[in-house]
Amino acid sequence: MRFLRNKKEDDPRLGIAPLIDIVFLLLIFFMVTSHFDLASGVKLQLPKMSTRLDENPQQETSVLIDRDGNAYLEGEKITPQDLKETLGSMVTEKGLVRIVLQADREALHGKVMHVIDTARSAGVRSVIIAAGWSSGESEQ
Repeated sequence: MRFLRNKKEDDPRLGIAPLIDIVFLLLIFFMVTSHFDLASGVKLQLPKMSTRLDENPQQETSVLIDRDGNAYLEGEKITPQDLKETLGSMVTEKGLVRIVLQADREALHGKVMHVIDTARSAGVRSVIIAAGWSSGESEQ
């Protein structure tokens, strides 16, 4: 005697719960491994560029220049003379070889060049000028 099988029981099914778990794990992974380097309290509009620079955070620090020409070292406002002294001591103590210069696009060119000159005279070998990512549209 032959028994009839219920075809619904034989069909393989893909559960949605494991897929949701995987999506959430991927989301958490990307959130944890993302690196956001934001200056605290300083609003900047970086100029845009379409090419990427190599990033190696070892032996570097950030210097910011706001639109009014004020300089910030690692988020703290600093005078030009103190900037030279602090960078000089960082070069001798930590072996600082480069800085990342984040200047507002409205900052005067003279102020930016003064900070670059100050860093070079303090012993910094490389100055990297930061820029934002361009979406392909030309900006003014």
